[in-house]
Order: sequence, then C-alpha cells, then structure tokens
Amino acid sequence: MNRTPSNTLAATAPRTRRGGLVQEVVQHLTQLIQSGQLQPGDKLPTESAIMGDMSVSRTVVREAISRLQASGQVETRHGIGTFALQAPTAHNFRIAEQDMATVDDVIAVLELRISLETEAAGLAAQRATPEQLTAMATALHGFSTAIHSQSDAVPSDFQFHMEVAKATGNRHFADLMTYLGTHIIPRTRIQTADQAPEGRKAYLERVHGEHESIYNAIRNQDTEAARAAMRTHLSNSRDRLRKARDEVV
Repeated sequence: MNRTPSNTLAATAPRTRRGGLVQEVVQHLTQLIQSGQLQPGDKLPTESAIMGDMSVSRTVVREAISRLQASGQVETRHGIGTFALQAPTAHNFRIAEQDMATVDDVIAVLELRISLETEAAGLAAQRATPEQLTAMATALHGFSTAIHSQSDAVPSDFQFHMEVAKATGNRHFADLMTYLGTHIIPRTRIQTADQAPEGRKAYLERVHGEHESIYNAIRNQDTEAARAAMRTHLSNSRDRLRKARDEVV
C-alpha cells in the first residue's frame, strides 16, 4: 500500500465533524499555551485569524474558546479579546520544567510514555484513516529532512507521536500528548543526539528507523507489531539514557 506524504493535508483532509473540528482548535491553542508560544497575559489570535488559519467556522472557534475557558486556560474580556492564563496547577497532574531537570526525571517520563503510547500505537493500527496515515508520513518526511540539517528534529519527532495519538480515535490520548508538549522528547532536555557515541546523524537515523517501523505496522493494520515497535522505540530511548547516566556515575 503506497501512500505519498503530502504537505497539503490540512487543506485537503475531510474535516466535517463539528466536534472533531472544535477539538482540533482546542488542541492547537492548548499547544501554543503549553509550549510557551502564548504566555500568560498574551492575547490569543482573533476569531477571524483562527478561522482563516484552521479553515473552521466562527461557531467552532467560539465553542473551542468556551472549552478553554472552562478548563481555566484562557479568559475573555468583553470588547477587548481573549487572553492566555497561567494553567491551573492545584491538585492537577502536571509535568513542569523542573520535573524534567535530571536524566532520572526524563527516564521517569519515558516510562510513562511507554505505557501510554504502546497502547496508542495498537489502537492507531486498528483505527487510522488514510488521512491520518498521510499525516504520519509527512511527519516522518520532516524528520528525515531535519537529519541532513543542523536541526534536532524535535518538532517533527513530536508531531509523529502526536499523529499516532490522534489516530487512536480517542481524543484523550491526543489531549494528554498536547498537554505534555515537546519537552517530553528527551533531546529537548538532554543533548542525546550530540553526545551519542555513533554521532548525531547516525543517532537520528536510528530514531527515524524506529519511527518508520511504528508507521509501517500501523499502516499494515498490525496491532501487535505496532505495540511492539512503539515499546521498542521508547524502551531504546530509556535504555540509552540509563547507559549514559551509568557511565557518568
């Protein structure tokens, strides 16, 4: 089965379910807030700007903003606009910057991801649509391109895992990945690529190969192979970090 990656996915993929469109907008704005692109107090893009950027209706945008208000992520000041808030932390699960300060912290998050994303890959193998497979392939292409530049390939790495989460058909997987954000990628906390014994390029090529194994299993609708490939990928990351930590001690 041959599916060619497309950079025009957002413009061509069917996007007809209102609930799904609302969730897309919620995830997009949440990611901007969680990644720090929108700081507390920053004004969100206007309704018209969001409508244009995401090709959605005003009703969808307003419903998404209402959900963000209900979760305490934004506030609307009538006649002025909608502003990002500091995400509420009391009694809520969160992984903050300070929770990713050491190698052991990063390993702990990888252990969480192993349990979460292994099942996500299995569900994606059962439920992924052709459009979602194309989105995964696009993320893989972006990663491959980054290997040949000085990029650490973090955005395309995270995007691939996000597309797998979306392909589960269960919005909670994608919501949690959006919440965790790109700092769950070990390279954002520790210079694993630059410090890898085999060199940066070989390290990233190995990671890329692991991603391709996950994608191929999902594309082939092989649930167990998809789970195994995701577990292997994340376990390899964990084991590489353990080895690096132990060599320092």
